This record gives sequence, structure tokens and C-alpha cells, in this order.
Amino acid sequence: WSGQFQQAALAAPVLADVTTVMDFGIILGALLGAGLAGRFAPARRVSLRIIAASLLGGLLLGYGARIAFGCNIAAYFGGIASMSLHGWLWGAAALVGTPVGVWLRRRFGVEHAPSC
Repeated sequence: WSGQFQQAALAAPVLADVTTVMDFGIILGALLGAGLAGRFAPARRVSLRIIAASLLGGLLLGYGARIAFGCNIAAYFGGIASMSLHGWLWGAAALVGTPVGVWLRRRFGVEHAPSC
């Protein structure tokens, strides 16, 4: 994190990052598409547990994407393809992290994803 590129990226405003702007575009496009199709129906009552789980998950995903400078799936596939240790470590961490994520979903009371 001491390189010039990394320092500049961390110091820059979030909206100066093209990937962040595209992510917002994807979200707004999905909302617009659902609205135009008549399928936009937000839940009227959302429990505090769901809100907490959503905020925690969003913050963790955003933080991870920011420090990884983008897509971590490419780090996995690129690492495996180049026989780099980091790809294999990513895979091992994903295998360990998946049951932890499932446990956290149950802990927050998010057993099933809402149906569309």
C-alpha cells in the first residue's frame, strides 16, 4: 500500500473510481428495470436484523473490493492459472469462509433469500 498508485487510489474520492461509478450504474439500472417491468416491490417492514446483516455485508464487500482494487474472482482464477500461491490461498479461504457466511446468515436470521 506504499506505492504511488495505491496511495492515490486510497486518497481519491470514492466517486472518482470508474468501477464504483459503474457499480452505482448497475444498481440504478436494476432498480429502473424492475420499476419499468412492474416488479419493484420493496418490503414494507424489514427487521432490524436484516438491516444490520445487509449493512455489515455491504460494508465488508465494499471494503474488500476497495483494498483488492476490483474483482477478487479474477485474483482467484488468475492466481490458479499462473500457479501462484495467492490463488490457492484464495481458494482455501473461500472454502473456509463459505460455512462461516452460512452460519452468519442463520445468526442474523437470514435463512432464505427473498423471492423475486
